[in-house]
Amino acid sequence: MTPVPLLPLTLLGAVLGLDAVSFPQAMLSRPIVAATLGAAVTGDMTSGLLAGATLELVALETLPVGASRYPEWGSASVVAGALIGAYGEISPGSLSMALFAAIATAWIGGWTMVQLRGTNAAMARRLRPAINAGNPHAVVGLQFAGLLADFLRGALLTLVALIVFEPLMHAALGIWGANPRYSRAVSVGVAAAVASGAVWKLFRSTAGARWYLLGGLALGLLAMVFT
Repeated sequence: MTPVPLLPLTLLGAVLGLDAVSFPQAMLSRPIVAATLGAAVTGDMTSGLLAGATLELVALETLPVGASRYPEWGSASVVAGALIGAYGEISPGSLSMALFAAIATAWIGGWTMVQLRGTNAAMARRLRPAINAGNPHAVVGLQFAGLLADFLRGALLTLVALIVFEPLMHAALGIWGANPRYSRAVSVGVAAAVASGAVWKLFRSTAGARWYLLGGLALGLLAMVFT
């Protein structure tokens, strides 16, 4: 096991949590990127890439539309990458536990984003007279306050998740009895089922979508077998 450095991971989780909605929305918060970066901090990027690719399958179900509540995958994927990078993908149950930590963190992260919206609205109400008067300092101040609040939200979420899930993962892997190959297969299979449902829900009304989906799946399996 590699020690989990809290400070750099907390900062990374804050930045990638910020990217999810506030700034710069450069897709850095996508699970495959965020988990790989988190694992790079703890020393095993390959394991982080595996966790990130699996989380991408789950994240396909997320539709960030308007003010709806949805999981926040940026900070959560950093947690998953850091944990699996610390323990190694080959450890029995490491992928399963990393995915569990990420999904739980993403769910809580969605709640924190709702609370942040309420905080931003309260700040906007307090500054409404100045904004209505066209005060540029009020507008810029409100924007920066929102960015700072989101940064702190991502940092606190990442820090608390690492503090909670690192010892939990350590304890679980100490008694994990299932074959690591079967554990990974179950985790990836469940994620693939979620992704299939999400894709079908989005494209089932498109003419010929069923055959496009099956054809793409077949081509992907062939590429996997022969590469």
